[in-house]
Amino acid sequence: MADNLSEALKTLKLSSADSASDSVEGCLDCLLKALAQNNVETSEKIQEMGALAMMPALLSAQNSCTPKVANIIAEVAKNEFMRSPCVEAGLIPPLVQLLNCKDQEILLQTGRALGNICYDSHSLQAQLISMGVIPTLVRLLGVHSQNTALTEMCLIAFGNLAELESSKEQFASTNIAEELVRLFRKQVEHEKKEMIFEVLAPLAENDVIKLQLVEAGLVECLLEVVAQTVDSDREEDVAQLKTASDLMVLLLLGDESMQKLFEGGKGSVFQRVLSWVPSNNHQLQLAGALAIANFARNDGNCIHMVDTGIVQKLLELLDRHVEEGNVTVQHAALSALRNLAIPVVNKSKMLLAGVSDVVLKFLKSEMPPVQFKLLGTLRMLIDTQADAAEQLGTNAKLVKRLVEWCEAKDHAGVMGESNRLLSALIRHSKSKDVVRTVIQGAGVKHLVTMATSEHMIMQNEALVALGLIAALDLDCAEKDFVSSNLVQVLHKLLTDEHSAPEIKYNSMILICSIMGSEPLHKEVQSLAFIDVVSGLRSHENKTVAHQASLTEQRLTAQS
Repeated sequence: MADNLSEALKTLKLSSADSASDSVEGCLDCLLKALAQNNVETSEKIQEMGALAMMPALLSAQNSCTPKVANIIAEVAKNEFMRSPCVEAGLIPPLVQLLNCKDQEILLQTGRALGNICYDSHSLQAQLISMGVIPTLVRLLGVHSQNTALTEMCLIAFGNLAELESSKEQFASTNIAEELVRLFRKQVEHEKKEMIFEVLAPLAENDVIKLQLVEAGLVECLLEVVAQTVDSDREEDVAQLKTASDLMVLLLLGDESMQKLFEGGKGSVFQRVLSWVPSNNHQLQLAGALAIANFARNDGNCIHMVDTGIVQKLLELLDRHVEEGNVTVQHAALSALRNLAIPVVNKSKMLLAGVSDVVLKFLKSEMPPVQFKLLGTLRMLIDTQADAAEQLGTNAKLVKRLVEWCEAKDHAGVMGESNRLLSALIRHSKSKDVVRTVIQGAGVKHLVTMATSEHMIMQNEALVALGLIAALDLDCAEKDFVSSNLVQVLHKLLTDEHSAPEIKYNSMILICSIMGSEPLHKEVQSLAFIDVVSGLRSHENKTVAHQASLTEQRLTAQS
């Protein structure tokens, strides 16, 4: 075989490229046979003898030998060490050119060859994209949809190319959405559907393509898959149910595609997805709750959904997951409730529906994602709701848990949200009972630390809450203010040129509020606050300058 191979390679090098002679064809057959027997060794020999350099001319001749040449390249390029030599031999341009021919066998082998050469190489795949293979392949899929092998070749190519961000714009300018949906509808086998899903998922990350897929009718296909697989325990059905419902949620992440499917809350798709929430299937419960969270991305949708009783469905779902619950379902249902609680008109309705009571059942959760969403939901609910803020703020068990989470150094999100909720309970209730509960629960020091946060909004929330504590119960808070170095923190905020005007303003308000305490008053004097404040009288922000004058008068009167 080795002698035959060497002979074949020599003959091939001597033959003129355009002759589809029997001798050339015989050489190519010999190479294919050798590759089938020992691909690695044969590939090395092909490389040694410089046969790759012959290939571009053989490909360009486009005759009966062409599919065999492309097949040889595809086989050789299965070896990683042969991919660079294939590129260096200039094989990519003639192969790309061949994607425009009509012959199905040539198309198939060409697609394989390009796929193998560019396998795992983002830079080569990007080169293919810039050479315009995407519209060509999409057209091939449409023309040759009866040819299973060609169809699969196109799908594998799409799957690889769709991973690259640069491909999305090109895909969006083709009719890929219609082609894939049409192909999906025809499939019966699980594997084939799975192949199409693998292309749809990365493509659906693009908002333009999301809308195209919705308009092409993908959602109806997905709902059908769900209906067919929901009651099955077969592994492949369970996998398909997950893929279809995940893809459904992904489509709802686009604003236009989401609004199109919402249809003013009357949409059949919206209604079907809602019916997933009370189902007994965890995957569907999860997808249903995530879908509601995605529909709840604007006030109009949120108000409509709360008015049509969706909150009750979510609460019932959460109740089913309190003990030994599914964490992803808990997280999704809480996300949906948090989003629904954003419009002001929804807050009181949701509180009346008992949302806070159900949410509080998850206080014992040890899962940071659930803790994070729980905190966000409560914070949204009590915004501007004084009674609810007072009720929750006097709940010693809740405050104790918040203080614990304020120390969750490993989970910055949970730590931040706990601090913000602690502050919000005080700010929205303006209640002495709440202030006292926070003081007794050792929450003051966390609010002082929050005033030094790198996020201005959190600094401000902390200062306003501290101001209310000082105004409502200074005697009780005095010890904590001293031990947490509140005065030094305020001094730093006022002297820091990076502090925003509202931070300076609220710091001065707080200074005035703590002057009634002797130890704090002494600290203010010892740090020469009068000079700092006096310097702020010429501040460019009029409100700050005015407050500086008032604060200076107050400090002078009490010195």
